Order: sequence, then C-alpha cells, then structure tokens
Amino acid sequence: MVKQRIVLVDDHEVVRLGLKSLLERNPQFEVVGEASSAREALEQVTILQPDVVVMDIRLPGTSGIEACEQIVEKHPNVKVIMLTSYEEEDVILRALCSGACSYLSKKASLEEIVDAIRIVVKGGSYMSPSIAREIVTHLMGGRVSKATILTDRQKEILEKLVEGKSYGAIAQSLFISIETVRTHVKSMYKVLHVNNKAEAIAKYLKGEIK
Repeated sequence: MVKQRIVLVDDHEVVRLGLKSLLERNPQFEVVGEASSAREALEQVTILQPDVVVMDIRLPGTSGIEACEQIVEKHPNVKVIMLTSYEEEDVILRALCSGACSYLSKKASLEEIVDAIRIVVKGGSYMSPSIAREIVTHLMGGRVSKATILTDRQKEILEKLVEGKSYGAIAQSLFISIETVRTHVKSMYKVLHVNNKAEAIAKYLKGEIK
C-alpha cells in the first residue's frame, strides 16, 4: 500500500501531536513533516512534496490563507485542507478561493478529519456541516460580492485573459507554470459560477468583477 504523505501546520504543538497520533494509527497515512508557521510550511512542502497539507488559518506572521495560495501556486498537485476555528463566511470563502480543497472546523471529530483526508486523496472535497451551512447562506443571500473573494492572483490572471493573453504568455509574465495558471483559472471559474473563459471575461466587462 502506498501511504499518503501528510504535512501538519499549526502553531500549537499539542494540536499537531494529537493529529499526528491519530493519523498514524491509519496505515494509509504517514505524517512526514510538521510546521508552526507559514514560512516553515512552505519550506516543508518544497522539501518533502507531500500529498496533503492540513493547515490552520491563524498562524504567526503570514496567514494560512496566504500560505495556501503560495503552496497551490508553486505545488499544484498538493491538496490543502484548512483546519480552523474560524467559521465566518468571508473567511471561509477566501480560504476556498485561495486553493484549499476542503475546510474543516476544529470542532470536527477526529473521525471526521480522517474521513476528510480519505476523500481528498481520492480527488474529492469536504466541508464540515457547519461550514457548508455558511456557504449555503452566502449563496442564497449573496451578502459577499464575488469581487471580494477572488484572490489577487486570480484577478491578475483574469485581467490578462481580458487582454487576450494566452495561458503561456500569462505564465511567462507572472513567472509561474502553465499548469499553475490552469489551476488558478479552474478555481476562478468555480467562484464566478462560469464554465469557460468567455463567460468569465463577460462578467468582467459587465463590471461584475472589480
């Protein structure tokens, strides 16, 4: 059996130790690294190339949301799961738009965390029920505008698409890979609820995205 390699990121050592103990009871998982800050997390991911990163949002210095965006941009094959006490809809949306594939409340049971990782490594996404309710509330009420939840990088890429630039040209100008551009575009489509570049550009030209 090929083990799923995991890096844990939390500034509380007791949390990391508890998660590590839990996860390593499962023969499918191997905790290969730990970090207490965003900087350490980026270093660990670069060196260890894990399959999954389980990361808190509240970290000293750079936030977990910013770290997630950098990890996804530089290592698009790494799956990031946010594990946090935040449940406000604007924070949830910013975290998901940063590239996180799942969002777990720290109120989640240990079994739920394990299930979420299993789903993620199979290519799926997972949200704690309390988090999912916040997303549904947002979609029904529209209290957070789409303009506030696109990441800076997504906005930058969209603007270049509007200018008519190809993925290759965008990648070259931003010093990132074409695959990273595709990853950002895919996330952007989900946020904007569009299916293709033309629809995204149309929203931009209509002034729906600032």
